[in-house]
Amino acid sequence: MNDEFIRRIYNTVVKEHIDIYKDLYNNTIINEKTTDFWKKAIKFYHELDDNNKDIFFEIMKVVIIDTVSEVFGIFDGSSTLQGGNLDIGITIDGKDTENELQDSFLEYVENVED
Repeated sequence: MNDEFIRRIYNTVVKEHIDIYKDLYNNTIINEKTTDFWKKAIKFYHELDDNNKDIFFEIMKVVIIDTVSEVFGIFDGSSTLQGGNLDIGITIDGKDTENELQDSFLEYVENVED
């Protein structure tokens, strides 16, 4: 069950969101409603050459993967939470994840990235 959940998380949070960011950076039209942050971010992105744009999205992907991994580590109890750990139990379809979400996720990433 963990494997299916991990695959879905990767496809939704990593792959799908990278595609969303690519679309945003490539297709957002700046207008009077665009925030200053987005104006600067889009300007920065469009100043990059194609190789550096690829690197930019690879960096984003690594940050997303690291963030998901850290959250799973908190759920599993292998990563510390500021202010102390809480007693967290995660089940998928009623089955205990056995504190293996972070390891399963990182293993999946390693296999899918090869």
